[in-house]
Amino acid sequence: MEATVSTTKKQSNFVPMAIVATLFFILGFATWLNGSLMPYLQQILKLTPFQASLILFSFYIAVTFTAVPSALVIKKIGYKNGMALGMATMMVAGFLYIPAAKTQVFALFLFAQLVMGIGQTLLQTAVNPYVVRIGPEESAAARVSIMGILNKGAGVFAPMVFTALIISNFTGLVGKELSQDDIDAMANSLVWPYVGMALFIGALALAVKYSPLPELVDDEEQAGGKGQVKAALAHPNLALGVMALFLYVAVEVIAGDTIGSYALALGVENYGVMTSYTMVCMVAGYILGIILIPRVISQQAALSGSAILGFALVIGITTVSRDSTVLAQALLVPFGGPALPDTVLMLALCGLANAVVWPAIWPLALSGLGKLTSVGSGLLVMGIAGGAFGPVFLSLATGSTISAEGQQNAYWVMLPSYVFFLFYALKGHKMTSWK
Repeated sequence: MEATVSTTKKQSNFVPMAIVATLFFILGFATWLNGSLMPYLQQILKLTPFQASLILFSFYIAVTFTAVPSALVIKKIGYKNGMALGMATMMVAGFLYIPAAKTQVFALFLFAQLVMGIGQTLLQTAVNPYVVRIGPEESAAARVSIMGILNKGAGVFAPMVFTALIISNFTGLVGKELSQDDIDAMANSLVWPYVGMALFIGALALAVKYSPLPELVDDEEQAGGKGQVKAALAHPNLALGVMALFLYVAVEVIAGDTIGSYALALGVENYGVMTSYTMVCMVAGYILGIILIPRVISQQAALSGSAILGFALVIGITTVSRDSTVLAQALLVPFGGPALPDTVLMLALCGLANAVVWPAIWPLALSGLGKLTSVGSGLLVMGIAGGAFGPVFLSLATGSTISAEGQQNAYWVMLPSYVFFLFYALKGHKMTSWK
C-alpha cells in the first residue's frame, strides 16, 4: 500500500514533522515506562519472576492480534483519525491504572497494560507511514533514525520521571519486608502520575485531530491475502528476517525492561531508573549507526559486530561476580555516578549492541521483494511480538523463586538471539531459496 500526502500544495514540513516527532516521543515514553513499572509492581504485589514477566507480555502481545485490525481501522477512518484514536485508547488505559492501584488486583494491571498496548499498536500503525511520506524519499532513512533517537530518548526520560514522582518517595524499602501501609502508600502513589499522563495524551489526541497534519491517501490497494503472504515468505531473507526481528525485540525488551528487576534483586536502591542506562546506550548506538553506516561500515558488518558484542556481554553478565563494580568505578564514579554492579552495567551496554540491529535487518529482509514489499513490511512489524515472549523465557529460566543468582544465570536465554543475528548477517540475508 503506497501512501502519499493528499495535498498537492507545496507546504513546509516543519509542523507535520514536529507533530510526528512528538508522537514518537510519546510512544517511547509509554513503552519504556514498563522498565520502571515492572520492578515496582513486583515489589508491591510480591510477584514471582513469571508473574512479573506477564506485565510486559500483556503489553507487547497486543501487536500480535491487533496489527491487522489496526490497519483495517486506519483504512476506514484515515491515518490522522487513526492517530487520535490510538492516543484516545492510550488515555483510557492510563485511567485503568487507577482502579488497579486502588484494589491492588494484578489482573487489572495486566488489563491496563493490554489496553495500552492496543492503543500503541494503532498509533504506531498510523504514524509510521508519515515518517517516510512526509518528506523527500531520499532523506527518509535520516528521518527514521531521528524518530528512533526520539523514541529511545524518551526511554531515558521516562524512568527518571517515574523515579522522581514515585520511587523517590519510598527510599529505604528495597530488600525489606513491606507492611500493608507501605504497600498501600506505594500503590496509591501511582494514581496521580497516571491521571496526569492520561489527561496529557487525551489533550494531544484532540490536538492531532484538529491539527494541520495532512492526510495520507493510498495510491494502491493493499495486496494482502494468504497467497501473497506465502509468496513473501518464500523469500528466505524475509522469513529469516522476521525471525531475527522477533528475537531482536525479545533481547531489546529484556535489556531495557528487566534491568530494573535485576537491580532490585541485587538491592540497588535506585532500580527504577536503570532502564535509562540501557536507553542511553541505545541512543549512543543509533548515533554511531548514523555516522558510520554506510560511510565506514556496511549494514551487514554493523549487524555482525552487534551480534558479537551482544554475545560477549551476555557471557559477562552470566559469569562476572555480582559484587564487582570495576566498570562503574571507571565509567560512573569519577563523574559522580553510582557504583553499580558490573553485571547491571553490562546488561545496560546490551542497548549499544542492540541499537543498529533493527535498522540493519529491515533493508536486508526487504531486499528483492518488489511488489511484495508492503506485505513483507507487515510481517516484519509482527516481529514486535518478540517483546512479549522474551521476558517470559527469561522468567522461566529464572525459576519460581526470586534470587539475584537465579536472575543473573537466566540471562543466558539471550545468547541464541545474538548467534542468530550473526548467522543472518553472514549468510541468512543472502539466501535466495530454501533449497
